[in-house]
Amino acid sequence: MLTINDFQAAADRLKNVVHKISLSSSKTFSEMTGAEVYLKYENQQKTGSFKVRGAYNKIMKRYEEGGLQAVVASSAGNHAQGVAFAASRIGVPATIVMPRSTPIAKVSATKGYGAKVVLHGAIYDEAYAKACEIVEQEGAEFIHPFDDEDVIAGQGTIALEILSDLPFVDMVLVPAGGGGLVSGIAACIKQINPRIQVVGVQAEGADAIVSSFGKDTVQSSASVHTIADGIAVKTPGSVTMGYINQYVDQMVTVSDEEIAGTILLLLERTKQVVEPAGAAPLAAVLNHKVDVAGKKICCVLSGGNIDVSFIHKVVEKGLVTRGRHLKFSTVMPDVPGALERFAHLVAGAEANIINFQHDRVQADLAIGDAIIHVVCEVSGQEHGQRLLDTLRKAGYQILN
Repeated sequence: MLTINDFQAAADRLKNVVHKISLSSSKTFSEMTGAEVYLKYENQQKTGSFKVRGAYNKIMKRYEEGGLQAVVASSAGNHAQGVAFAASRIGVPATIVMPRSTPIAKVSATKGYGAKVVLHGAIYDEAYAKACEIVEQEGAEFIHPFDDEDVIAGQGTIALEILSDLPFVDMVLVPAGGGGLVSGIAACIKQINPRIQVVGVQAEGADAIVSSFGKDTVQSSASVHTIADGIAVKTPGSVTMGYINQYVDQMVTVSDEEIAGTILLLLERTKQVVEPAGAAPLAAVLNHKVDVAGKKICCVLSGGNIDVSFIHKVVEKGLVTRGRHLKFSTVMPDVPGALERFAHLVAGAEANIINFQHDRVQADLAIGDAIIHVVCEVSGQEHGQRLLDTLRKAGYQILN
């Protein structure tokens, strides 16, 4: 079992390697939630995420013990960069197996640290199976992304930093996929101050830890589907689940829409680029998945390695979720002047049409009519509702 000495030893190995990122308070999010909200920006960490902590601690500990010749890892991206970085520091070859869906930015960054990258499978679990094959073939040492006590100890060093900055914190919310981060933070915090609550947050489409929480056996998800690739894990670790069941107070889930809306808020209000997995804890708070009113809370924003080409998709989803983009369809006569009248009503409601599509071939349409699919830019949900009310009063039937 991990003790405080293990977390402190990991912190000593990491003290001249990782960035010491102080907690940031957020007036905006505090006002939105009724809590005193602090953010731990691990998206600013070396390699762009917390994963460097566990990978570096594991590899350096093995290097100190002697006999480490080569390492292999499987990762959706962030662990890959941590392993590649640590291996490069000691001159050990590293091979990383990543799912084919891994963002290009994470693949390129991993190669940039000198690792050999193998793309295999659709999800992490398939990449893991391939990595195990390579370990057998090449006699290398596998560096597990979460189900390893040395890795867990490295991730748990975040807890020491949080308690140093905010010793009277009431609750810490942590993303959870395989469970390495939340188990490390919880085990460290609870051994120092059992009063502090630790909450794990999963994506609805990858909720195996939620299903396993409080059970004697680890549960697997039949499939995973989420924009949060960093926590898209079908089967959590048996080691991590042991610590989670012992130390974590609560597990909750958030939807992709809630995650996307939170990423957009972080961009707008804090100017921080946070990947979907990293935004999950704040999404849980903003969407009232946990009772935080009147408490000092810390959300661990675990990484910022989001593909630039993917950001616009997340932002678009976030705009729809927050009511800033309004999508609907309606029927109008397919005659001259009909579109001008519609556009005039929208403009009069101070909305802006940003996408417009005619559909003249739907089977149940009356001859002479067309369905139009519209996306309008509005200031929020109330503004969007006023626009729809205006259109209905003018005789338009809103289809969705």
